[in-house]
Amino acid sequence: MRAMVLKKLAPLHENPHPLEKMDLPVPVPGGGDLLLKIAACGVCHTELDEIEGRTPPPRLPLIPGHQVVGTIEQAGRLVSHYRTGERVGVAWIYASCGDCDYCKAGLENLCSRFKATGRDADGGYAEYMVVPARSAYRIPDCFTDSQAAPLLCAGAIGYRSLQLSKPAGGMRLGLTGFGASGHLVLKMIRYRFPDIEAYVFARNPRERDFARELGAVWAGDTSAASPRKLNAIIDTTPVWRPVVEALKNLAPGGRLVINAIRKEDGDKDHLLQLDYPEHLWMEKEIKSVANICRRDVIDFLEWAADMQMKPAVEEFPLEEANRALYELKTGKIRGAKVLVIR
Repeated sequence: MRAMVLKKLAPLHENPHPLEKMDLPVPVPGGGDLLLKIAACGVCHTELDEIEGRTPPPRLPLIPGHQVVGTIEQAGRLVSHYRTGERVGVAWIYASCGDCDYCKAGLENLCSRFKATGRDADGGYAEYMVVPARSAYRIPDCFTDSQAAPLLCAGAIGYRSLQLSKPAGGMRLGLTGFGASGHLVLKMIRYRFPDIEAYVFARNPRERDFARELGAVWAGDTSAASPRKLNAIIDTTPVWRPVVEALKNLAPGGRLVINAIRKEDGDKDHLLQLDYPEHLWMEKEIKSVANICRRDVIDFLEWAADMQMKPAVEEFPLEEANRALYELKTGKIRGAKVLVIR
């Protein structure tokens, strides 16, 4: 099978072609697994974190990719609830222990043995992959493969972030950063909570224009002051400065939800600007988002199908994965980037 493989960690400015095209054997599923023939795989900022060593995979070489859509080529002997030819998706959650208190409570995202697709196990930048059957999800028929791919991460993690922001009618909700996840959260707001006012903070003027097209009542630079104080803000950026700036814009009792797997070290100096009376006093709070649970994916796909959510996508052939990653790194973003495997 064709696959785009990561063999060495390095910053993209040093190596703009970190993935090598290889011909590998088709993986063999275990008893509780599915073998998928992949049709599409979304490209995510988390892949940049893996490649550049901020969230390094535990082994190399590795096939990245965790927004996977494909059809079941073969089911393991212990799998009874899927059949060959069904279309399913795979998200960031690849496996968890299933036995700890977190798993039993439906909080697999907090399991100490959590394994991520495309980081702890080979992912979807390939023609085939193996996944535990319990971590595969049926894809509603209303979505194309490319439309479904970003729903599995950008959409599902956006859904979890929105729930953690405690959405309620009439609230003012901010979105800091407006890439794949941000634009899907705004679509959710407009459909499920039409009386929520959405305010978008983005450094790129094109992203701000896009936010207004999708219904934001206001859009400004990441460092701008919103015209009104906000009840909650969801931050999807990989840097620290927007955290400090967002706290300025929170109303008393407001909540900042940080939807990021990590923050870069290069701008930590911005944390020195944190001023307790201005940024944290008046019972403001900060909530982090850690991974996603299986229930998030299931519930969000139902939401997305109900609202006929159509993500804005830009398609790339599998062999152009390096170009897609480089464009993501350099801020050439409008919606979500998706690899199409033909």
